[in-house]
Amino acid sequence: MPGLILKLGPGERVMVNGVVMENGPRRTRINILSPEANVLRLRDAIHPHEVTTPVRRVCYIAQLVLAGEAEPVEARRQLLMGIEQLSQVFDDPDSRARLTEATEHVVAEHYYQALKTLRTLLPREERLLAAASAAE
Repeated sequence: MPGLILKLGPGERVMVNGVVMENGPRRTRINILSPEANVLRLRDAIHPHEVTTPVRRVCYIAQLVLAGEAEPVEARRQLLMGIEQLSQVFDDPDSRARLTEATEHVVAEHYYQALKTLRTLLPREERLLAAASAAE
């Protein structure tokens, strides 16, 4: 992986290895060259009170690793178990591909990429939950 490229808008905040940084008044592009750096865009952060669904719970675990608030070995175990549980519900080919990709990122300890991939399942989960509510 050649590195992570962050494109930040004016005033946007990002956390790198537990340090919160704020961009200045102009758009900026930052290349994160260290593969072991933990990066989290604060605009993408899920707050604890928002962890109300299975996909959000798995995303939140990845986010805790990026924020330096979770022990990576235990978080990795929980992430892999959570992804396995999600695979019992998301059985369409595209969702399966996303879950496989997220698993590969977790195994490689690329937690930002895992979080980014898992977040693509949020709209699908929302539709499934809405359909289940409508059926009741």
